[in-house]
Amino acid sequence: MQAKTKRRTVTENGDGGEDLVLATSIWNGEDLGPIVRHAFEMGRPEALSHQLKNVVKKKEVEIEELCKLHYEEFIQAVDELRGLLVDAEELKSELSSDNFRLQDVGSKLLLKLEELLESYSIKKNVTEAIKMSKVCVQALELCVKCNTHVTEGRFYPALKILDLIEKIFLQNIPVKALRKVIENQIPVIKLHIEKKVNSEFNEWLVHIRSTAREIGQIAIGQAASARQRDEEMRARQREAEEQSRSGLGDCTYSLDVEEINEASILKFDLTPVYRAYHIHTCLGIQDQFREYYYKNRLLQLNSDLQISSIQPFLESHQTFFAQIAGFFIVEDRVLRTAGGLLSANQLETIWDTAVAKMTFVLDEQFSHMETASHLLLIKDYVTLIGSTLTRYGYQVGPLLEVLDNSKDKYHELLLEECQQQMVDVFANNTYEQMEMKKEYEYNMNVIAFHLQTSDTIPSFPYIAPFSSTVPECCRVVRSFIEDSVSYLSYGGRMNFYDVVKKYLDKLLIDVLNENLLKAIYSPTIGMSQAMQIAANISVLERACDHFLRQAAQHCGIPVRSIERTRASLNAKLVLKTSRDEAYHTLLNLVNAKLDEFMALTANINWITEETPQNGNDYINEVVFFLDTLMSTGQQILPMDTLYKVLIEALEHISNSIVSAFLSDTVKRFNVNAVMGIDIDLKVLESFAEDRFHSTGMSEIHKEGSLGDCLIEARQLINLLLSSQPENFMNPVIREKNYSALDYKKVASICEKFKDSPDRLFGSLSSRNTKPNARKKSMDMLKKRLKDFN
Repeated sequence: MQAKTKRRTVTENGDGGEDLVLATSIWNGEDLGPIVRHAFEMGRPEALSHQLKNVVKKKEVEIEELCKLHYEEFIQAVDELRGLLVDAEELKSELSSDNFRLQDVGSKLLLKLEELLESYSIKKNVTEAIKMSKVCVQALELCVKCNTHVTEGRFYPALKILDLIEKIFLQNIPVKALRKVIENQIPVIKLHIEKKVNSEFNEWLVHIRSTAREIGQIAIGQAASARQRDEEMRARQREAEEQSRSGLGDCTYSLDVEEINEASILKFDLTPVYRAYHIHTCLGIQDQFREYYYKNRLLQLNSDLQISSIQPFLESHQTFFAQIAGFFIVEDRVLRTAGGLLSANQLETIWDTAVAKMTFVLDEQFSHMETASHLLLIKDYVTLIGSTLTRYGYQVGPLLEVLDNSKDKYHELLLEECQQQMVDVFANNTYEQMEMKKEYEYNMNVIAFHLQTSDTIPSFPYIAPFSSTVPECCRVVRSFIEDSVSYLSYGGRMNFYDVVKKYLDKLLIDVLNENLLKAIYSPTIGMSQAMQIAANISVLERACDHFLRQAAQHCGIPVRSIERTRASLNAKLVLKTSRDEAYHTLLNLVNAKLDEFMALTANINWITEETPQNGNDYINEVVFFLDTLMSTGQQILPMDTLYKVLIEALEHISNSIVSAFLSDTVKRFNVNAVMGIDIDLKVLESFAEDRFHSTGMSEIHKEGSLGDCLIEARQLINLLLSSQPENFMNPVIREKNYSALDYKKVASICEKFKDSPDRLFGSLSSRNTKPNARKKSMDMLKKRLKDFN
């Protein structure tokens, strides 16, 4: 009990809790190092020492109590304890020394630790600063690159950088001021880029408008070259066909292929357009740029479609159409390569606007034109425009329709020009046979128009049966055919042969034939002129087939198809009619001239007592005239035509002889006068028979002869000289010997016939008929004719 009381007293006097912990640790044999370290760390080594003392005291009490119980053990324990105390002192001394050293080292370490912690803090701040700086530097580097790209005009990379800054870097920039500056500058840079590309695009608009004409001219030049190649190919085809047709030799056909690299010829730069559209697409305002492009190009087109009021359209049409062609060639490439900048519907709308304006301009200009060559020149360029733009997919039907509607106007002007040319040709016509001294003249004037009647080249100088009017007219016709085909051969049209044929007929009928008729009906025309005109018409009539073949060749129609169908021009029949008119005029002139000679029959002594030995004087003039007529006609007229002219002339002479007997100026005539006429007729018959055989007419007309044309006069003379004229009333004899005579004419003539003295009849009678018998027969004929009438 006493021991317990003492223990409680010790506990109360010390720091009970801490002492208990220390005592427990010592009791349990635990390591006291942490406790000692903690005491030093807390700066309370004295407390620990005090506690250890308390523990010692407690232990001493316990030892004392225990010693009381175990004295010996106690003594022994005290001795041990004292030894322990010495050890404790030593330990204390060592602990104190170690504590001092520890404090010395610990304070230094604490300083280092504080420095280390501060370094760690600085390092963290520096690392964060470096990271932030890197972000800012990267953003600034991108900004520098963007500025560089903008300065150097590389706008797409600049926009990509701006997009990168906006999406990735902008929200990560730690510096608010910098972020704010960059954020504010991005729209400014985008606006600057937009203005820059718009400026470049506007410059391109100005440039492309100035170069559109050149682009159009180059493309039109390509179309012209292609057309030239086609024409050369058709010319070779026509030549081969002509050689095959004439059998001159075998033809070799070859195919020439020429490749044209369009891109190498039509060079124009669309880079500003592509870039502007791409940049606007990157900016998200591509629709705005599409509208801007469309409006500006439409404005340019409307400006290009304005006709110059200062310069005549004939001089400005090529520039006008080349500008438009260049415009649409550019638009076609924009449509195909600009990735949706221009839609097909928009281009079609623009094209419809241009076509409407061009057709209006053409209609108006064509209506004011008065020269076919001017209209053809414009038409030719319009067809080239059509051919050019067709290659790019444009529908040029309305333009070709304007040309088709103007073909009548063109041909009217062309016919007017040909009319003037024909007038000049006929005004300069000398109506003399054309002389050609060289072969090239023959080729140029005869072979060129297939006017030759033989394939053999004649000797030179060569006198043609026609005058220079014929080849001149053929040249006019050839030029007309070429100009007509040139106008009608547009837009790939192939079937225009019938149209050319129609206008060719119109030229030959309304122009050539009318001029021929004017020449035929001219009051100053002479016989040689009429003969030459008739000969010319015969040649021109023959040339109509050549004109038709020429028209077919130019239209690309095989000549063999024309020959197979035996097609011909209506003008051929019209010219034949005009030729007949020329023959009629020639016959009238011949008959008029013959009338002059036959009027000399008024000088005949119709009651002469002696028979003229050599006939009457007029017959010499008539024969000389007929000889001259035949000599001239042989050189000019076809033999058949000359035959007809001579037939008509001889028939007219025959009629004139009969009319001389019927003339009121001849009151009576006797047999001597009749015998004189008989001599005249024999001269004519001899002349006709000689010419009929010498000229070769007998080979053509084997039945009959020229002398048959004098049959009425011959039968009348035979009747008047007949020993039995009353046989005229015998139908059989009349049909055999006097079929050409008319009852009334015979009656009138016989009434004038007064026979001569009997001695004359007796001397002339070849049938030993008494004169009174002939007279009685004549009187009987007169009586019977009188009764018959």
